[in-house]
Amino acid sequence: MRAFMAVSVAALLACGSAGAEPLLSQGIGSASCARLAPDIKPAEGLNDQVNVMLYAWVQGYISAANVALLEYDNKHIDMSDLTDTRVLSMILDYCKANPDKRPANALDAFIKTAKKGKAQWKTGTVEWDE
Repeated sequence: MRAFMAVSVAALLACGSAGAEPLLSQGIGSASCARLAPDIKPAEGLNDQVNVMLYAWVQGYISAANVALLEYDNKHIDMSDLTDTRVLSMILDYCKANPDKRPANALDAFIKTAKKGKAQWKTGTVEWDE
């Protein structure tokens, strides 16, 4: 996990300091599928900086969804199945089929259909407001 974080930080720093392409400076989650799909390279795994950013963004998106799911009905998605290969291929396939959409739409569809496990969770654990 530490190595992944180091790679993520290095990729983000490289993007900011090396005259990054617009896709990299805008934020991966805000890109349209038409714009993002050509840059996703599942075969390169986390050796590609676009792949690293997309994978990190997906992990954050699913983590946030898990908090909402836990608060709603004590369920969550097991993220251990979301390997870099699976995530990159899932987003790429969705984006190729839906160039007018965004990666978040692919994740929303995944979240709706993903197997969810029950968890011990006390509703109200996350306090968003003071």
